[in-house]
Amino acid sequence: MTGPGTVPTTGAASTVTVAAIGARSRIQGYALAGVTLVVAEDADAVREAWRTLDRGIGFVILTPDAAEALGAELDVEWPLTAVMPG
Repeated sequence: MTGPGTVPTTGAASTVTVAAIGARSRIQGYALAGVTLVVAEDADAVREAWRTLDRGIGFVILTPDAAEALGAELDVEWPLTAVMPG
């Protein structure tokens, strides 16, 4: 299964994979720390990236614009999320 939702209960990895969603110019530096980059330059691309997010991703860093595009879709148990400062 892909996409956000409830916390996985079986087969959960012992380490958490981190992803960042948003405009390339805002997230590209995270690649230096091994974060999976999901470039999404507009609201539609952000929503598509969120809905198809790999189930192995446990923590997602969002740009402010990406968080705004997702709105209520962010109200999930898994993955954990953080919004970058504006």
